[in-house]
Amino acid sequence: MITGSMFRDGIISAANNIANHRHDVDALNIFPVPDGDTGTNMSMTIGAAAKEVSVLEDGCSVSEAASKCASALLRGARGNSGVILSLIFRGFAKGFKELEEADGKAVAEAFEKGVNAAYKAVMKPTEGTILTVIRKASEAANAKAKEENNAMAVCAAALDAAREALAKTPEQLPVLKKAGVVDAGGQGLVLIFEGIESVFKNNGIIESEQGSSVATVSIPQKSAVADASSDIEFGYCSEFLIERSKNASEKDSLKLNAYLRSIGDCVVVVDDENIIKVHVHSNEPGNVIQAALKYGQLINIKIDNMRYQHKNAELGVEDGKKLIQPTVAEPENDFGFVCVCAGEGLSELFCELGADKTVSGGQTMNPSTDDILNAVLATPAKTVFVLPNNKNIIMAAEQTIPLAKDRTVIVLPTKTIPQGISAMLMFDDTASAEDNQLQMMEAAKSVETGSITFAARDSDIDGKPIKKGQIMGLCNGKIKYIGDKVSEIAYRTADKLFDIEKHSLITLIYGEDSTEEQAQELADRLKEKYAGTEVTVVNGGQPIYYYIISVE
Repeated sequence: MITGSMFRDGIISAANNIANHRHDVDALNIFPVPDGDTGTNMSMTIGAAAKEVSVLEDGCSVSEAASKCASALLRGARGNSGVILSLIFRGFAKGFKELEEADGKAVAEAFEKGVNAAYKAVMKPTEGTILTVIRKASEAANAKAKEENNAMAVCAAALDAAREALAKTPEQLPVLKKAGVVDAGGQGLVLIFEGIESVFKNNGIIESEQGSSVATVSIPQKSAVADASSDIEFGYCSEFLIERSKNASEKDSLKLNAYLRSIGDCVVVVDDENIIKVHVHSNEPGNVIQAALKYGQLINIKIDNMRYQHKNAELGVEDGKKLIQPTVAEPENDFGFVCVCAGEGLSELFCELGADKTVSGGQTMNPSTDDILNAVLATPAKTVFVLPNNKNIIMAAEQTIPLAKDRTVIVLPTKTIPQGISAMLMFDDTASAEDNQLQMMEAAKSVETGSITFAARDSDIDGKPIKKGQIMGLCNGKIKYIGDKVSEIAYRTADKLFDIEKHSLITLIYGEDSTEEQAQELADRLKEKYAGTEVTVVNGGQPIYYYIISVE
């Protein structure tokens, strides 16, 4: 039988194991462009869960442990691999629901629910990926459970099948076979399962190697204290999580939301089946706590005296440890926007185009679901459009839709910065949300995107050998040019994208490793070839990319 404490320790062991090997998993990403890195994303995702479950007592049920794990994974999910991982464990939580301990049949059912959740979330499932690995593990778990109702035997069978499926991924995806590697997401999942097995089989948590902990991505946000004036109506900021109790006297979170609005402002009540996240400014923190306790036990409680903090801020006093809390805005406007981008220049550009909030993120730094959710809640709008501007952030953004219950979230699946810019330019404040969604995505799809970056690793793409450090020109995500000179590759990429019969505008967004002078030289060269064409130079300040090129 699997107990709650075993599951808890298994998650901690799993987080340590993948953290110890995350760079090895990152190295399996065969595409040479610097990206979100599968190992890092999966490590940070399950690391968030390990932190949450570590506070559970030894007597906790497997239902409680799996539920807490799933909620933390949902909020901490980064990148597509992190979101898929969170969905797998959400299925586990459903399979273990209301169980004190899990037998073999329950484990098999949990695997099956995890597979279903993962496959449903992916529009076009690809075999030879993490999806194949978890499906094969589930099939083996179900087969073993029919032979014997032994949880340890079922888990062992699932792990053996996962390893076997991982080894076969190169046979299912030719690009993996050519590179001589297995699927990165599948490898990450096997490492996580092996970390859990260490506890189930040997009763030993795999220790974290020194220096292997994953640094979290810092998302700059304004503090509610920083925005406070000397005349603060509601002086106490209360923030905590409620772990729902099946014996609670109250169940409906809408009732809690209504009560908190009656005694304060900046109220947010976000919940799922197991957790309610609460934030409120009030003058009665004691009453807030008493009302919340009717729903279950409270964890991660934080109550700040904003008047005192503001007074100290005016006097130049620092607490030594600065806690930045998310701002929560009342949904007053009809529409609002959250845009994901990296670089001060791009952030300023999106704000000029109408974005209420920008989330720092992109290649190599995928924000978590919670990062995006906090930005959504800080947007004072009834309908919030979220523009991920990166294909590896779309799934994490979509997880915010059911979580922001006091406002509607519409995720526009923009895959590039130029797509996001074009979508923002198309917004019509007199049109409906549905019409805007359609028009903005049509505009996004009409844009041609080029990007100039460097090869993060040796590779071979479509028969083209690429050496680490070489400059690459990508047209709509596909590598077209390889060379050693940024300016030449950038020119050839823009030239490839531009069609004099179709296009009239080229925008060159230069990054932190390019200068305005270099960008202007490139613009002049393009103007010389395409007389009469408007070529605009923008300082994006983005990392990773020397240039992001938009053609429309």
